[in-house]
Order: sequence, then structure tokens, then C-alpha cells
Amino acid sequence: MSISGRVPLLLLLGVVAVVLRPGIGTMWLWVLAVALLVGLDLLLAPSPGSVTISRKPVGTVRLGQPAESMLLVTNTSSRRVRGLLRDAWQPSAGASDNRHPLSLEGGGRTIVRTPLLPRRRGDLRALGVTVRLRGPLGLAARQRTLTVEGAVRSLPPFESRKHLPSRLARLRDLDGRAAIRVRGQGTEFDSLREYVRGDDVRSIDWRASARNRTVVVRTWQPERDRRVVLVLDTSRTSAGRVGDVPRLDSAMDAALLLAALAARAGDRIDFVAGDRRVRARLRSAGARDVAANLQEVMADLEPVIAEADWGSLAGAVTGFGRQRALVVLLTPLEPSAVEEGLLPVLPTLTHHHRVVLASVRDPALEELAQRRATVDEVYDAAAAEQVIDRRRHTAGLLRALGVDVVDADAEQLPPALADHYLALKARGLL
Repeated sequence: MSISGRVPLLLLLGVVAVVLRPGIGTMWLWVLAVALLVGLDLLLAPSPGSVTISRKPVGTVRLGQPAESMLLVTNTSSRRVRGLLRDAWQPSAGASDNRHPLSLEGGGRTIVRTPLLPRRRGDLRALGVTVRLRGPLGLAARQRTLTVEGAVRSLPPFESRKHLPSRLARLRDLDGRAAIRVRGQGTEFDSLREYVRGDDVRSIDWRASARNRTVVVRTWQPERDRRVVLVLDTSRTSAGRVGDVPRLDSAMDAALLLAALAARAGDRIDFVAGDRRVRARLRSAGARDVAANLQEVMADLEPVIAEADWGSLAGAVTGFGRQRALVVLLTPLEPSAVEEGLLPVLPTLTHHHRVVLASVRDPALEELAQRRATVDEVYDAAAAEQVIDRRRHTAGLLRALGVDVVDADAEQLPPALADHYLALKARGLL
């Protein structure tokens, strides 16, 4: 049960009775009268069991985008019910205005809507629906919390989607550009055409030329049906925040943009995520559903406070097949973690695959390195320069092993990684 704010006000009115007839008995008689009224009101209040509640599925929504929970409330009794309904969700679901007034005739029904604004990824669940029905005097109410199952699945936001149209335009230009239709490492035969001045003489097809009156050359196109393996690091280093966004979320955004672009280019996408063990795995997906499938898989991933086992992750990459692939390691360029965990494993990967390391750079380091107005800022600048030098040294070690390093700010990493992929494709290096 619960009592309303009218009860304390009614008790305060007893001061008037005590003033008119002073005495301890007057006070107790007034308290007893108020208690009887509250008990009577509670006895006459409708039972919360007379209200049935069902929830419509919420579905999925991208992180940061609004959603709505809808409850169908039905009064199964013949009495009119008045009260309050609270649709409770876990805090990260971002439920607002979740207290709804109820006023239903006998047998009536209504729909109540609760706005949601998810603040983290994954399945965000409803905690219960509390129904409070008042008595006719409005002094007391019966209350019960009902279990009404409900969940909203929050997916990664994919904010870098805005860069996809421009990269697709560059991809179409890459496919049709005459400068690409030349002989090059790893390119595939496309068709025959007549020789024009400036063509590489090594592309001349002498047999076809012998059957024609003009010289004929072979044309070549960028590779298709190549494999791109995305490896997402969910270890402790991915939990660090750059600005207000965790490194893991920025890496997910870059992976989604690259996957969508590579799928449109005709390549096959594989995905693995893990730290000390493999947390998620996704085999090749089609061009239309690759981003949606990746978002579904990434929704449940969270950083783990443990070191990454790169041997296990490299084994997962090998498990996708021995065919040469572009392996993209989405991991922070942290010198200690990279040099101790990743470097020993890299020779195995670079021997079979083309490897790219994509890292989120913290712009605060450059800002600290430039501030030298006070003694404290000079010490901060020295520490920042030391960290930057170590990162440069680690990047140099990676490049010496044949690894391409893409190190950019959180907002610039997705387009920078997509541009690097297009550059590799244009040069026939996949």
C-alpha cells in the first residue's frame, strides 16, 4: 500500500481540534479518525490485479537515437480505476517521463508510451511496471509491481556512415578510371581494347593483335572477391577514453565503414573480436547485410580489463582460411602492449597476409606538448613528448615488419582507414 500527501495534511488539521478542545485525548481521537479513513479508503481501493499489462516489442535502435516503449493497459474489472503507472527501465536505457496517470472505465484499455534514449550498447531491459490504484477518498492506494518482459537492443551508432557516399564515388571512379586499367601487381584481367598512345607495351596481346588490323592491349581491373579480416581488440587498452568516447567505440565505427565499403567493392568480410579469448566471430557476409550483421555482433562487446592474447586472435584469423587477406588490426598503438603482445605474433600474420594496424590517437598529447608557458606545463610537455616518441618508435617497428599503420583522431580514423583501403586497391596490393 501507499498513502498520499493528503494524509499528513489531514493530520495537521487536527491542530484546530486540539486548540478548540485541548487535551491528549483529542489528539489521539483525531489520529484514530484519520487512520480509520485511510483504512476504509484502502479497503475500497481497486486491486492492481484487475489491471493487465502487455508490452509491444521495442526492437533495435542505434546508440543515441530515441526509441519508444508501448504498454497496452486493460482494466478487466467493472469498476473505474484511477491511479499511477510507472514503467521502470535500467538507467542506461534513458527512460524519461515514465510515470503515467491512469483513468480507465470498467473494461477499458489504453496505450501508454515511455520515451527511451539508450546510453550504452547491448540489450537494455525493463525492470518492471508498478501500478498504484487510489481509493475513492484519495488517501491510500494499493500498489503492486508486475513483471512485464521488455528489452531494447542498442547497436553501435555508425556515425561514420556520412563518409560512405564519397568513398563509394571514389570506388566507382577507381573501377572505371583508365589509369587503373593497366598492368600491375595483383590485378585481374578485364577485357581487350585497341591500343592508344601512352599504353604500356607490356600489355599488348600479340595473338589478338595478329587476328586484327590494329594493335590490341589487355586491360586490367582492381581485384574483387578478396578477403578482409577485421580484428577488434577488446582488451584493457580499448577501455581508454579519447574525449568522451571509448577507444573501442571509435574502432567499431572505423570497422563498420571499412566493412560497408569493402563489401560494396565485392570483397568478403570476416570479423573477430577478443582479448584473452575470442569474444565474437562473424564469417563472410553479403554486401547488403554486412553492416547490419556487424552491428548486431558488436552490440554486446565491452572492454575487458585484461591483456590481449594476440596468439589466440591470430589463430582465429588463420581459422578463416589460408587465403591471402587484408588483416586490419583495430587496436590502440600503446607501446608496451604492442611490443610485448603483438610484435611476436606479427611475423606469422605478415607472412601470409597484408596487415594494417588502425589506432585512435589522442589529440590531447599534441596539445600538452605545445603548452610551455609555466613550469608545470613544461613538465607536462616533456612527458607528452616522451609518449609521442615511444609511439613513433613502435610505429617504426611495425612498419619494419611490413605493417601499415593508420594512426588518426577518433573522427578521422574511419575515413583515413577507408582511404588507405582504396589506395591499396588502386595499387593492386590486396
